[in-house]
Amino acid sequence: MSIVDIVSEISVKLDVVREKLVQTLTGNGDVCLTCSFQAEGVLLARLATEIDPEIPVLFLDTGYHFKETYAYRDRLVREWGLNLINLLPAKTVAEQEAQFGKLYEFAPDRCCALRKVEPLFKAVADYRVWLTGLRREQASTRASLEESSMFALPGGKQVLKLAPLAAWTTRDVWYACEELEIPLLPLYARGYSSIGCEPCTTLPLDPNDLRSGRWAGRKAECGIHVQAIEPAPAR
Repeated sequence: MSIVDIVSEISVKLDVVREKLVQTLTGNGDVCLTCSFQAEGVLLARLATEIDPEIPVLFLDTGYHFKETYAYRDRLVREWGLNLINLLPAKTVAEQEAQFGKLYEFAPDRCCALRKVEPLFKAVADYRVWLTGLRREQASTRASLEESSMFALPGGKQVLKLAPLAAWTTRDVWYACEELEIPLLPLYARGYSSIGCEPCTTLPLDPNDLRSGRWAGRKAECGIHVQAIEPAPAR
């Protein structure tokens, strides 16, 4: 496939996502978008804010991110005017480490629960729809990802979780970002393929597994994107 053909294909895919977002975004403040400022989330944020500039963009500020991630986040917030909401854990890094030690070294599931899962689920409960940049190609744990599904939060509330980029490939994302002139997190240029908290992120251990550099291969998910209860009705 030629570059011209690829760009044409990406243009069509972008239009499809835009149409889905037009149908979803009400402007009533009942839709949120989670973004870790990796390529997929940034692309989705760009497309969503074209339609609703005030959409809440939720960022899990774990306190453990790379300095490059924080700088990049701040740059896009400044340049794009994002309605960023930083979600903070109950305890600061210093407080958590004073009480439990460095959980990420010996109990990463607990660390993720405290610094990611609990604050995010608490925040998402305030919305009707949750937009994510998840893709099936990202990991075997996401291979059966639905574009639209109902998600049950711990308190019992159900939200509609949408992944409009579910079927997209890494190539699609990168070409789309180039087409839209979206600058990417500089850590990609250093060889990282999936980027989270600095202590739990390395270069990929397996070049064919985008998330193999997360948690030193001990696990593939932080616990946020657990199995939804059922696919949502067709929209």
